[in-house]
Amino acid sequence: MIQNFTKSSSFLSILLLFQLAALAQFDVNGQLIERAEYRNGYGRIISTTTKPSGFIGQRLRLQVGYKMKKLQFYASIQDVRIWGNTSQIKITDGLLSLHEGWAELAVDSFWSVKVGRQELNYDNARFLGNLDWALQARAHDFALLKFEKKRSKLHIGIGYNQNAESLSESLYTITNQYKTAQMAWYNYKHKEFELSALFWNNGRQFIKYDSLNKVVDKDLRFSQTIGISALKYSFWKNGIVSMFAYYQFGKDVSNQNLQAYDLSLQVSQVFSLNSEKKSSFKMTLGAELLSGTNSNNTSNLNRSFNPMYGTNHAHNGYMDYFYVGGRFENSVGLTDIYIRMKYDINKKWFIAADVHNFMTNATIFKGTESLSKQLGLEIDLTAGVIITEDVSLQLGYSQFLPSYPSKYMQTSNIAINQNWAYLMLVVRPKSPKKFIGILS
Repeated sequence: MIQNFTKSSSFLSILLLFQLAALAQFDVNGQLIERAEYRNGYGRIISTTTKPSGFIGQRLRLQVGYKMKKLQFYASIQDVRIWGNTSQIKITDGLLSLHEGWAELAVDSFWSVKVGRQELNYDNARFLGNLDWALQARAHDFALLKFEKKRSKLHIGIGYNQNAESLSESLYTITNQYKTAQMAWYNYKHKEFELSALFWNNGRQFIKYDSLNKVVDKDLRFSQTIGISALKYSFWKNGIVSMFAYYQFGKDVSNQNLQAYDLSLQVSQVFSLNSEKKSSFKMTLGAELLSGTNSNNTSNLNRSFNPMYGTNHAHNGYMDYFYVGGRFENSVGLTDIYIRMKYDINKKWFIAADVHNFMTNATIFKGTESLSKQLGLEIDLTAGVIITEDVSLQLGYSQFLPSYPSKYMQTSNIAINQNWAYLMLVVRPKSPKKFIGILS
């Protein structure tokens, strides 16, 4: 009798699974990124005694989701590693992690609530981005209230972070993250016009220790960022003018008054070369100004803009000297004047060349002497090919030509040759995004 009951239960479970599968839309997907890199000045200017490095990095991501009438559920597990950083013979390596895990419930046709670990990827990802170029990427533990109807979207969100469960007050000690944050994002699109606005309230934990590592002071300090995160308009055929502007205020984590800005303006033109082959040439001229603080500043005012949680690799040169991984934060700021050129040979092949002229926004002082604001010139070359519908290959080479202030700020005995190259295999079934880390 027990055996019959067990068989009946198994049969009912199978029937239930088939019924759920019929009612829901299951989707199983994944991705594999393999990137070989040669670094000889990537991320920081190197000296004549520094030797170049090379390695192969990998991201494997497994994605599962399903949709029902009013519910979406999604989970993404990833493994990020460098080839050879674990033994061939092992029980476990601790490299597997949850990238995303969220549920979204539709309240009605326009309103929904999304809760859980999720990517926040808005507009051009200057301030909020999923950091897709970095193999580990970025996701937030967050709750979003979403309104989306025809031309308009409104997202209101909140995050609150702690180290662990606690029976009493606890301090948040995870570096470079907010303890609490609130945001609002609005987007409007109509024909050739698009406008987005963003507000972000960032609460960072401040902790001061004495010589015995005992907490003697603690506080929660808030800064605010508000701005037009995207403004685009096509004035003529295949030509677009776009800009964004942010202003930061409040307090930084060291309790200084914060007054900073980020301004960008660019003009793009696409020239159709062969419509049948989908061959075209795109040229973009632009500039971005991120405010900074003079290097001899002694006041309680911080004028250095921080793009915080953006995908910064895509903006100020691919060699990632500025604002990637915390580099160049609370600095003299940056003026980036650039030209971008992209040639789509056909629907599968492209080549691109970017040239950036970098200058400081504020002044660098060496003693009482003010130095030139010129930081250097960067040239980025990129190419890509779509091998199949799900597989693409991307490669790039970058060269940086530093000036004297760059030497003063980063290292002495600077090497003449500062360059970086990579070759990347991108396997992304069912994804329209064939390449990574480049602005279209």
